Amino acid sequence: MRAAALLWAALGGLLLPPVTADEGILHASGSGVPPVTKDYCIIYNSNWMSLPKSLDNATFRTLENLTSTVLCSSSEVPPGLMKDKAVVVMRGNCTFLEKARIAQSSGAKMLLIASKTRLSPLSDNKTDFEDVTLPVALVRYNDIVDMQLVLGNEVNVTLYSPPLPEFDCSMVVIFLIAVFTVALGGYWSGVAELENLKAIASPGERETRRKKEENVTFTPVTVILFVVICCVMLVLLYFFYKWLVYVIISVFCLASAMSLYNCLAALVGEIPCGQCRITCCNKNIEVRLIFVAVFCIAAAVVWAVFRNEDRWAWILQDILGVAFCLNFIKTLKMPNFKSCVILLGLLLLYDVFFVFITPFITKNGASIMVEVAAGPFGNSEKNDGNLVEVPTERSAPHEKLPVVIRVPRLEYSASTLCDIPFSLLGFGDIIVPGLLVAYCRRFDVQTSSSSIYFISCTIAYAVGMVLTFIVLALMKMGQPALLYLVPCTLITSSLVAWRRKEMKKFWKGSSYQMMEHLDYTGNEESTASASEQPGGQ
Repeated sequence: MRAAALLWAALGGLLLPPVTADEGILHASGSGVPPVTKDYCIIYNSNWMSLPKSLDNATFRTLENLTSTVLCSSSEVPPGLMKDKAVVVMRGNCTFLEKARIAQSSGAKMLLIASKTRLSPLSDNKTDFEDVTLPVALVRYNDIVDMQLVLGNEVNVTLYSPPLPEFDCSMVVIFLIAVFTVALGGYWSGVAELENLKAIASPGERETRRKKEENVTFTPVTVILFVVICCVMLVLLYFFYKWLVYVIISVFCLASAMSLYNCLAALVGEIPCGQCRITCCNKNIEVRLIFVAVFCIAAAVVWAVFRNEDRWAWILQDILGVAFCLNFIKTLKMPNFKSCVILLGLLLLYDVFFVFITPFITKNGASIMVEVAAGPFGNSEKNDGNLVEVPTERSAPHEKLPVVIRVPRLEYSASTLCDIPFSLLGFGDIIVPGLLVAYCRRFDVQTSSSSIYFISCTIAYAVGMVLTFIVLALMKMGQPALLYLVPCTLITSSLVAWRRKEMKKFWKGSSYQMMEHLDYTGNEESTASASEQPGGQ
């Protein structure tokens, strides 16, 4: 049950961050002394106009609040009211550029369109409105209300769009989380392997160890089946995201709670004190483990309830995610390097196909991976963002797959106003290379090779992550991290094995696993013979 939940929760781990619209800043200044200023998010179309990159080159305009009208007819406002001003009107009833043409003909110098729905990209046929040169931007209606409350009725505004920072410190946090998780997961797998070896050498501990063992071994056939399931699941999410996203959320809550329990129970087990036990259903249970279980369940439930609270829920999601990845890396065992190559190679092809190839297949030319990662928008916003009726309430945030480590971006930009933007790393970018790192650590334990494979592969993973961030900064778009992590880790592990003249053993795996199987079989046969022998005398 636990292994099945882990496998299902890992299927969506290889995802990319969503693509955002053109975002800018509405800088508002009050009339007080000294003037109070505040920044707000805007969405604009860079194909229609270009905004200054800083306030130094921006021109301020007096804001005229006309949110009582949608401005679909010039007769809706008195003549001369908009001349040389920035005007804010409500969204709806006609297109953005139709509003802009009316505002421009009335002498306005800037048009803000207030929306009570979620801000969406501005889309319209500009070829029919070549005469429109007025700056047009979409702004939240709640921000206009806040502007009046904070700055008063006499407000001067301007628009600008500062360039995105080349590097964000959140990438460092993502890097540390990823490398820490991979290294700790590999080390934990090595500790479990050492305990297995001791159990084989000690007949008294062998049966006890077998009862505690919850590992799942991936054979080449299992690897291929797992990748096929990943492909099918991703396609199903693409077509039935609205329903399946809640299945993934439920499975994540279950799997992450069990994973967090396994991690904390392993730590608590190292504490020699407080080992009070109670008897329940003919089993002795440690009281402290009951409290650990309650805490883990509570953590998963709290995240499930507040998962869309971006201000702090990401911390809980990252904690649960790290625990999930650690437990997955420790629980899932790759028997040899051959299985590792098949798994990492197939998932690399999976990543590349669904990111770069599927845009040539889908009707809208979008990547299936990016579409699933971003999640669906409301139909009105996705299909025709400018021809919608304004509802009385803001739309609820759409659900996203919880299979990523996410850290808020720390550098100030338009994105920090428009939303709480996050740097994302899919669980698959940690788990998949982590399985190879774990195999390297177990091979070190089996061959007593002083952690050379483990350390080399972990460093290679770190180098692959740095390479991913460099390409991300240069290309300014989400990258499939496995495209860089898989070659770095596989090539490094192969070079170490070749240099140490252990490639054959590394490729096929240590023979101890077969010996372990034979020992168990022989032990069972000996037990059976011993039980039959008295009857034969």
